Amino acid sequence: MMNVLEETKFIMKKNGIKANKSLGQNFLINEEVLSTIVNSSKISKDDVVIEIGPGLGTLTKFLLEEAGKVICIELDKKMIDILNERFSLYNNIEVINDDVLKVDLKALISREKENFKNVKVVANLPYYITTPIIMKLLEEKLDIESITVMIQKEVADRLIAIPGEKLSGAITYTVYYYCESEKIMEVQNSSFIPEPEVTSEVIRLNVRNNPVITTDNPEKMFKVIKCAFMQRRKTLLNSLVNSRIFESKKEGERILKELNIDLNARAENLSIEDFANISNKISL
Repeated sequence: MMNVLEETKFIMKKNGIKANKSLGQNFLINEEVLSTIVNSSKISKDDVVIEIGPGLGTLTKFLLEEAGKVICIELDKKMIDILNERFSLYNNIEVINDDVLKVDLKALISREKENFKNVKVVANLPYYITTPIIMKLLEEKLDIESITVMIQKEVADRLIAIPGEKLSGAITYTVYYYCESEKIMEVQNSSFIPEPEVTSEVIRLNVRNNPVITTDNPEKMFKVIKCAFMQRRKTLLNSLVNSRIFESKKEGERILKELNIDLNARAENLSIEDFANISNKISL
């Protein structure tokens, strides 16, 4: 019986496949990592799994054995043909040839929830498009239980940081608002063919039943956060004045003083509650 590496090489050779760099394709060949991803996603036959960018279907094979159904969303037509052939005998797979950013996931999930208890996202995400995908999954307020993904370590560490830590970025606050997050494992580049130039990391985002805080207008709060981090080397005050969140420096100083926020603070120094309080004080 072929191991994962041998099987991957066989499929690539049979189909004349080379990894498409423009689509961020790096094929996972480490069976231990594959098992860890599946085990940490805690899937069962009650679950529908949405896999984004399945590629050759290496992770898909593991998911199909555990999940009630696996929906693969893949942009590369060559991979679609491979997936359809490879899993032709399975009755719990659906393959969609489309850009996940254009797919109506809310409608897709609503359909599947008629027959399955939970929907979970499990994927080895294309690194070049990680952030837009994560933002889509969260901002569309989809009825999903968890997101277990392998992504670039640098991005993963920012996603799961605690707001107010040095690693914080605008997306940190979005993830924290919607999810409880945890690091599962680091994955060395030798676990892929071809080897990426970066270390990878598996993380799990457990979607909260309710956001971590209550704010008058979440969209306004996230706009403030985004503007604050667009010029993260500047002080928060200057960033929000330059982006016209504050009408003037005088107004900004007044608001920050009222909220007991240091006038020299930078965006990453603030808690999500601080940003919520700022957004409640301004009109956009």
